[in-house]
Amino acid sequence: MDHLLLLFMLLWSSGLQAAGELSTEPYRLVGGESRCAGTLEVKHEGEWRPVWGYDSPWTLKEAGVFCKQLDCGSAVSVRERKESSERPVWWISSLCLQSGSALRECAASVSSPSIVTLTCSDSVRLLGGTSLCSGRLEVKSNQSDPSWSSVCEADFDQQDAQVVCRQLGCGAPSVLQGALYGEGEAPMWTKEFQCGGHESALLDCSSASERNTCSPGTAVSLTCSEPVRLVGGESRCAGDLEVKHLGDWRPVGGYYSLKTLKTAGVACRELDCGSAVSVRERESSERPVWGMRPSCVQSGPALRECAVSSSSSSTLTLTCSDSVRLLGGTSLCSGRLEVNSNQSNPSWSSVCEADFDQQDAQVVCRQLGCGAPSVLQGALYGEGEAPMWTKEFQCGGHESALLDCSSASERNTCSPGTAVSLTCSEPFRLVGGESLCAGDLELKHEGEWRPVGGYPSLRNLKEAGVLCRHLDCGSAVSVGERESSVRSVWKIISACVQSGPALRECAYSASSIHIVTLTCSGHQGAEAEPTGGH
Repeated sequence: MDHLLLLFMLLWSSGLQAAGELSTEPYRLVGGESRCAGTLEVKHEGEWRPVWGYDSPWTLKEAGVFCKQLDCGSAVSVRERKESSERPVWWISSLCLQSGSALRECAASVSSPSIVTLTCSDSVRLLGGTSLCSGRLEVKSNQSDPSWSSVCEADFDQQDAQVVCRQLGCGAPSVLQGALYGEGEAPMWTKEFQCGGHESALLDCSSASERNTCSPGTAVSLTCSEPVRLVGGESRCAGDLEVKHLGDWRPVGGYYSLKTLKTAGVACRELDCGSAVSVRERESSERPVWGMRPSCVQSGPALRECAVSSSSSSTLTLTCSDSVRLLGGTSLCSGRLEVNSNQSNPSWSSVCEADFDQQDAQVVCRQLGCGAPSVLQGALYGEGEAPMWTKEFQCGGHESALLDCSSASERNTCSPGTAVSLTCSEPFRLVGGESLCAGDLELKHEGEWRPVGGYPSLRNLKEAGVLCRHLDCGSAVSVGERESSVRSVWKIISACVQSGPALRECAYSASSIHIVTLTCSGHQGAEAEPTGGH
C-alpha cells in the first residue's frame, strides 16, 4: 500500500482524530514565492525536514488538505521533485495514523532523494461546490493576516471569472450566479474588480468603486469547467480521453486509469455528454499520461483532482451516449429519459409519455448498451426540470440511436407526471446449468457476451444475491469459481456492484482461467430466458 496516499486519503475523508489535529501540527511550505507555495516540511523532534515523496504520487485532493489547513485556499499543483542525492526526510506511518495518533507521533526518519512541492491558490478560493472548480468565491488580500471576503455579484463579471478560473487551474467559466452555493459568513469585498481577462491572478486586476452595501443573495458563486476533452472520435462525445493538469494536456492511461463505465462516466457528465457507453484501453507508444485514482474519481466529478503523473503505452478511449441519458435511476440502464439534439451547445429535454412507445424504448436501451426495456412508465423517477421535447418519436425499433428515428406531431403541452421514465434490463445471464437460474455467469458488455471471472469478481452470497433477485431467481444458494480454458472474461470490481445489479458498470476486460458459477434458489424449472438475458 502506498503509505502517503493512504495517509492523506484518510485525512481527506475526515474519519480520524488526526485529521482534526492537523491544524496544530508544525508544518509549512518553504522556498516558494509565498507562504502558500514551496516544499512541504514537517517539524519533528525539534527538526524541520521535507516529507518523503518516494513512490507516493499525490493528487490535488490529498494536497488540498494542507492548503486548507494553512489557510491558503485550494491546491493548484502538487509535484515530486527529485534531488541529486538523498537527504534526511520524514516518512509517515499510515498504520500509526489510523490508530488516532497525531501526525508528529507517526513520523520516522529515512533518507530519500524525492520530496513534495505544493502550490496553493493563495488569494482566491471556491467554497461549498462539488470540486475545486466550483463554489462561492472568496478573496484574501493580506497574506500575513489572512481574512477572506465574499464578492458582490455587481462587482464581478465574466472577464473577472476567466481570471479566477485560470488562477485555480480550471477551464473557462461556465456558470456565474449569485448565491448558487450559499451566502457564507465572510465579510463583503468592498471594491469592484476590473479585469481584462488576461491576468494570471484576480488581485493583479485593477479595482474601483468602493462599495459599502451588497444586497442579500448576491455573493458571487462560480463554476469553472473541468479541463477535460475527448479527441480523435466521431464527435465531441467520443475519442481518447485527455485532461489538462499542471498546464499540460495529456491522455489518461496507465495503472491508475478509469477502468469501468461507472468511473469513466464522470468524464461524460463533465462534458455534458450523457452517460458512458464504452471505455477501452488502446495501445500506443510509451508516453507521459495522467493516471487516475478510481477511488478518488468515484467520490466526485473532478478528474483533474485525481490525476497523477505517469508513463504508459496504453491510453483510454471513451464513448458517451451523446444524445440520450437516463437520470435518477439505480443504474445507467434506468431513470428519467432526457434527449439532446445539439452537440455544440447541449440542451437536454424530457420526453412526454404520449410521444414514446415500446419500439422507441428498444432503441434507447440499445443506444445505452443495456438489455431490452422492462419498464416504461411516466414519472417513475421524477419529473425533473428540463423542458419538454416537442415531437413524437416514431422508431421502428431497429435504429441504433433515438435521433435516427423519424418524428412527427409537434406538441405544445404535456400533462404533469407523464415525462417518460424507462428501465432497461441488465444484460447478464446464467448458462450451462440445470436451469436458467444456475450456471456460469455471463455478461454482455460493449456488444460482447463473456463469462465473468477472476479475482476481484463476485465472491460472496451477498453480492451474488443481487443478481439472483434481478433475474427473478430468488436468493443466492452458492457462488464459486471453476477452472476453464484460458479465455477473455469480464472482471467485476466487487465494491462497485454492491450498490445494485449493474454488473456492466463495474466490468473491465481481462484474461482468466477462473470463471464465476452461481446457483439461485428460485424458479429452477424455468424454461424461458430470464430478465436480463437479451
